[in-house]
Amino acid sequence: MTTEPLTIWKYHGTGNDFVMLEDLDDARPLTAELTAALCDRRLGIGADGVIRVVRGEGAGFFMDYRNSDGSVAEMCGNGIRCLGKLVYERGLTSDTELDVGTRAGAKHLSLAVESGVVRAVTVGMGAPAFERGRIPMLGPAEERFLGEPFEVGGLTFTASAVSMGNPHLVLFADDPDRVPVRELGAAVERDPLFPEGTNVEFVTVEGGEMRARVWERGSGETMACGTGACAALVAANEAGLVPSHVNVHFPGGVLDVERRNDQVLLTGPAERVFEATLDEAWLRSRGAA
Repeated sequence: MTTEPLTIWKYHGTGNDFVMLEDLDDARPLTAELTAALCDRRLGIGADGVIRVVRGEGAGFFMDYRNSDGSVAEMCGNGIRCLGKLVYERGLTSDTELDVGTRAGAKHLSLAVESGVVRAVTVGMGAPAFERGRIPMLGPAEERFLGEPFEVGGLTFTASAVSMGNPHLVLFADDPDRVPVRELGAAVERDPLFPEGTNVEFVTVEGGEMRARVWERGSGETMACGTGACAALVAANEAGLVPSHVNVHFPGGVLDVERRNDQVLLTGPAERVFEATLDEAWLRSRGAA
């Protein structure tokens, strides 16, 4: 691993924030130690996760993503929009239609560009999976867990389990703002039913749209979650509560989600916050050099 000073970029998508690294030549592998150091909100930069941008097969890119605790994640809907904005605005590509590799497979990005600035990104998130074996969730592999009672913290919710390339449990609540998300989210994330942990969405339907709060596996409560928005729409659509195209409102902003021919499209903004260079002394002090 190189010990040269490290240039980073801070981005966010509807308040879900990331430290971004360019490593096109795959010279600086992303470790759990470096990730945790960068995401530390007191002693580091502060973020929900870290994205390392590397070359994919051919001329494309691959998103190497880790949660803030250093654990590896399969996919991040808000993060991949930030990646699209970074690679276009930094001149790494001139394409407004591009494929990006992830641990959940390749995802197609469509960039909405005005005067050289990426204003929004639409991501083809793929098809949802409902079978327990594909989530993964304990129980018969082909069985689905949709609209079932789920108890946590002495409360019982109607719940649906969905994979959007990563595991989600969507819990329907009267008012997500009144739910103790940190307490219940942490408990559900580690529930033995989910051998690899799970993301948790607390959602309600209001006036044909959805409102949600989210607990992300490996990161805690975040301002928004792209894959969580998709899981929430799919679960509510399966239950007949919403049409196939809705806005999902998070504390950090609004995401547009559409289920089309069993594929899910996610549209939302991505924002660049700042660029910084971290010197070797800081990296060594955090065991990250």
